[in-house]
Amino acid sequence: MAEGIGDRFQQGTKYYPFKMDEGMAGTGSSPDLYKVYPDSNRIRLPVPRPGQEIFLDHVLKKRRSMREFTGTPLKLNMLSYLLWASAGIQRVEGKFHFRTVPSAGALYPVETYVVAHNVEGLEKGVYHYGIREHVLEEIRLGDHSCSIADAALGQQACAQAPVVFIWTAVFERCKSKYGQRAFRYVYLDAGHIAQNLILSAVSLGLGSCPIAALYDDEVNEIIDVDGEEESVIYMTVAGWPKG
Repeated sequence: MAEGIGDRFQQGTKYYPFKMDEGMAGTGSSPDLYKVYPDSNRIRLPVPRPGQEIFLDHVLKKRRSMREFTGTPLKLNMLSYLLWASAGIQRVEGKFHFRTVPSAGALYPVETYVVAHNVEGLEKGVYHYGIREHVLEEIRLGDHSCSIADAALGQQACAQAPVVFIWTAVFERCKSKYGQRAFRYVYLDAGHIAQNLILSAVSLGLGSCPIAALYDDEVNEIIDVDGEEESVIYMTVAGWPKG
């Protein structure tokens, strides 16, 4: 059977008893766990508050992938809650700031970006989620609905939804401890974040759809990351569903 790059990755990042290959050793560097844009305009988000109390069983039964959305704006407090629920700080224990999702070694290599099309009180544009201060950091303003839809292989949900969440990985954060094995953990971390967002959206009466079919370099250009030290790995749209 022909072996592709995915097959080699799976085999090459295995752990074996009593044998840890050199590639599995961490790089030893310790990059900052928080990315910040110190010179950007910062939009302070409302205190994240859930909607109506709802049982998890009900949320799980209602979860669907929604690809069509109304033109109703998303409320800023809803965006605030979705950001916190998917990637925000949950508790502080000593010097550790634990978030709402698990992460290998508590290294949190995943960063969150927002492409806002139609959010009350927020200009259209591209933003970075400043986790530590629970703020949005402005990257660039303007209507990016067509470019983000094109970058998602033409999926129009990315243009119609009021907001697109983009997740990147700062690979060195995880590689510093886990070496090449880190790439497995990065994608697991992104899955935890996406699931939290999807279920949180349902709890607010919103719809969402995760998106992995994308042109990496085109998305990286929209959010202004280099595609090597930091690169897009996953996206999700969210908003008021049709029907």
